[in-house]
Amino acid sequence: MSAQPAPVTGTGYPWPIETARLDNGLRIVVSEDHTAPVVCVNLWYDVGSRHEPAGQTGFAHLFEHLMFEGSVHVGKTEHMRHVQGAGGSLNATTNPDRTNYFETLPVEHLELALWLEADRMGGLVPALTQETLDNQREVVKNERRQRYDNVPYGDAWLRLLPLLYPPGHPYHHATIGSMEDLNAASLETFQAFHARYYAPNNAVLTVVGDVLPADVIALAEKYFGGIDAVADIPPAPSGHLPGPATAPARETVTGPVPAPRVYLSHRTHPFGSAGYDAITVLGTILGSGRGSRLYQRLADGARIAQPDYIGAYGVDLAHAPAPLIVTATAKDGVDIAKLEAGVAEVLTSMATEPVTDAELERAKALLTTSWWRQLSTAGGRADTLGRYATQFGDAATAGYRLPQWQAVTAGDIADAARTLDPQSRVTLTYLPEGTAA
Repeated sequence: MSAQPAPVTGTGYPWPIETARLDNGLRIVVSEDHTAPVVCVNLWYDVGSRHEPAGQTGFAHLFEHLMFEGSVHVGKTEHMRHVQGAGGSLNATTNPDRTNYFETLPVEHLELALWLEADRMGGLVPALTQETLDNQREVVKNERRQRYDNVPYGDAWLRLLPLLYPPGHPYHHATIGSMEDLNAASLETFQAFHARYYAPNNAVLTVVGDVLPADVIALAEKYFGGIDAVADIPPAPSGHLPGPATAPARETVTGPVPAPRVYLSHRTHPFGSAGYDAITVLGTILGSGRGSRLYQRLADGARIAQPDYIGAYGVDLAHAPAPLIVTATAKDGVDIAKLEAGVAEVLTSMATEPVTDAELERAKALLTTSWWRQLSTAGGRADTLGRYATQFGDAATAGYRLPQWQAVTAGDIADAARTLDPQSRVTLTYLPEGTAA
């Protein structure tokens, strides 16, 4: 085991970074910042919904819940009680590419956070019971009802993914997964899934705050060093696609929604690539705020779209062409065909009408503000460094993201826009009940 400084090039991450790797493969990233006596511990596991084999969709997301339900030395819900009792906060998230767990606490409780994370990494399976599994399956079902099924337009992401990615592709299904798969799986199947992926050699531990790297590495060795590596962790299925879709795809949903809404989407480039940087700036010009083209032309100009429900954004998926999503909701009395045509026209304008200096400057200012807002807390920095270490192999590459956005030119945006061919477009529309399609 050895720790060594990792230099940061560029202006996107000005704090120091040091890295180490334990003998069991756990990667450690430490960024010290003595501004305030707090510390964030963030653990990224390289497992998300893209790793789930057929018949096991939703497993990674379910483990986001199960890992708060007790481990060998920590009783059910005690993880949360320990952290909050120490004045800290905690949470976890799952997406197609990863699962992460994180705590922010007063710095004197660093050791507590590391002990808790190590205990559930190495000790969750022996503590997992049928009762706990059944309980959390019901929690996930309720989450699906609350977030997707019983919310107007709530299932849009669930519908867009299978339209964007073919069957068998790792991004074809959403992280919430199939309730049928969750119901059908046995306790032993879930235990095997955890044992396969939630291992030190499939994780990055990032610690940011009022700490010294040598102290963090020593504590990581103390608590994580005894956890065995897992041999032959299965790689995720390949996300490679030969190119853009060769035919458009469309779905219309009629249901309990208050107004017609349209989503136009394209597969673009993986997050972290130069092509996706151009798409990120393009999406900001197209759909971020009152100064965006969509707002100016469809809300203020033609007055066919509701100003509060209009936008364009990329979804930052790293292991296959990530989607750009453009959306608008109709004002009262506006036909869905007219709204869709208006959104498509503004999207096409990104290729046919050069981006102005003012548009480009505004977009880069918005992205710069967003970037520094993310890095304004120990938690935001820990998550960012964990992401770049997991997805690109080096936490220090986080320093390149902002300069790469700032380097995007009007020509880059025009080139990116010309790849958004209507013949490769996914269109999802929602109509209120009783509306003729």
